[in-house]
Amino acid sequence: MENSEDATEPVSPSGRYFNTTVLCAYCFGFLESETPIELSQAKYLFEEVFLPVNPRFSSIMVRDENGEMKWKRVEVKAEDHIKVPTFPENESLESYDQYFEEYVTELLMERTAQDKPLWEIHVIKYPTSTCAGTLIFKLHHALGDGYSLMGALLSSLQRADDPSLPLSFPSRKSSSSSSPSEKGFFRWFSSTVFSFFNSISDFGWSIAKSTVVEDDISPIRSGEEGVESLPCVISNISFSLDQVKSIKSKLGVTINDVVTGAIFYGIRLYMQEIDNEASKANSTGLVILSTRNIGSYQSVQEMMKADSKSPWGNHISFLHVPIPKLTQTNISNPLEFVWNAQKEIKRKRDSFTVFLIEWVLDMELKLRGYEAVAKHIYGTLRNSSVVVSNLIGPVEPMVLANHPVKGLYFTMTGGPESINISVISYTKTLRITLKTQKGFIDEKKFKLCVLKAFDVISKAAMEMPNKTKA
Repeated sequence: MENSEDATEPVSPSGRYFNTTVLCAYCFGFLESETPIELSQAKYLFEEVFLPVNPRFSSIMVRDENGEMKWKRVEVKAEDHIKVPTFPENESLESYDQYFEEYVTELLMERTAQDKPLWEIHVIKYPTSTCAGTLIFKLHHALGDGYSLMGALLSSLQRADDPSLPLSFPSRKSSSSSSPSEKGFFRWFSSTVFSFFNSISDFGWSIAKSTVVEDDISPIRSGEEGVESLPCVISNISFSLDQVKSIKSKLGVTINDVVTGAIFYGIRLYMQEIDNEASKANSTGLVILSTRNIGSYQSVQEMMKADSKSPWGNHISFLHVPIPKLTQTNISNPLEFVWNAQKEIKRKRDSFTVFLIEWVLDMELKLRGYEAVAKHIYGTLRNSSVVVSNLIGPVEPMVLANHPVKGLYFTMTGGPESINISVISYTKTLRITLKTQKGFIDEKKFKLCVLKAFDVISKAAMEMPNKTKA
């Protein structure tokens, strides 16, 4: 990283955390096309979306004369950022699936050069069993979080039915909720006091989990050094969003509660299949969440405003959610996994833990510097078993330069976890993406266990009497 007097925009603290010797994190977005991908699409994204969207997409990190990291504008060349791999011609879809998987595995391990803007577009012009072609967006986490990067991507897409109308997004609210006025003052007061004590307890537990308390070594946590540098495999599971909404309505919870509960149940089923004793292991899911209090995406122009309600950048925190152990109770009633997820996530969201964690990272930055904060975040990831994150996608089908978008999904790299799970909705599909440590996780068996968990939970929910309003 060079010195420069031309650099003016400071690199945000979070941008520094994610680009250190300890932690180098990337977001990957996969956009599947119903028609063959043309190079012109990638050039359109390059010229019309990523370069104009934010100065960071045409900047590199440099150190100024005072030793501070700043963004410096540079000349950006298309050939440095648009990658078009060549696979053998006239192969079967099964062969192209294999070539695609091998290419992605290599791509997830590679670091982008620091002397060029920290992003790439990979054009996979070959069909696979799921689509006619794929665009892969490799974006350094220093550029922004999933919300920012998804907002940038969506700014280049239009509704297929009417490009003049804005995209809309599903509600995040639960099927049964009451307003503060309905609860009454005394219930509100007791809830506030309870939340305060919960916050202190959760905050202490979070600090311990980030520093000294590790999850057990188990079939989902290898505990190896340098897991972030080892090969990993990407696999996907798709569910009907209508089916998930039906479960949500039956149980009076959120879509996120249903998904988290089913994933946790699937994880425990997998652990039991690999090693029956592993059902007793202490395992934690680290849920990554946005600290923005907003229900849908803002335009890039809105995010870039100084007074934006949801500014560009990294605005994320994390919650430690224990993965329930398999017991006779939740084996006979798997809905307990969903209700437990609802209780844990709501309790932690309603506490001040998220903001206390941000405060600790800020204090650690001031006292010990960026590398120390990066080590703290790395330790948080390493001491947990699974990292879970989710984004909401549009309700309507989209097009990119008149090419229909069949599906989209995302994942993240740079952390030392053996399993990373990402969730996104698009039209009537909920996509769960599994990034698993190659050779350690049996990804096929893991997928089957998650599928079984959703199926069992769905059947149990549908057998319940209608007590909750949809």
